[in-house]
Amino acid sequence: MLYIIWSLFVVAATAACSHAVRKTKRRERLIDAWPKVQATVTGSRAGWTSSAGNTTRSRRYWPTYQFAGPEGDLHSGESEVSYAEQPVTGSPLEVAYNPNDPGQSFQVASPSKQVLGCLIPFFAVFAVVSFWFIGLFPLD
Repeated sequence: MLYIIWSLFVVAATAACSHAVRKTKRRERLIDAWPKVQATVTGSRAGWTSSAGNTTRSRRYWPTYQFAGPEGDLHSGESEVSYAEQPVTGSPLEVAYNPNDPGQSFQVASPSKQVLGCLIPFFAVFAVVSFWFIGLFPLD
């Protein structure tokens, strides 16, 4: 029974990591192909991180920004990248925007690579250690 639960965990973790990698690569391809401009931070949305495991919740800020499109019209957006410190209003922020729909934009940053780079090896080591650990239990 423990091996079945372990297998389900490994399949779920592999599927989640695979989905995250595909989503990240798709977004990076879009950002690489789209024009980039300097946006101006107009404010921020405050929120909290989840307190998974033993971690404590912490306050995070997602900058809102505004930039001029190809015809000079203003577009706004909200970054998906969070910061521990509240961003300074008026500070520059590099964004990539969809030339066909300038209302669609992303902040040019790649913290997701760092997170995935740590998350995938963590799940691999956790799967191996948990497989070894459940092997210690008697099967009788």
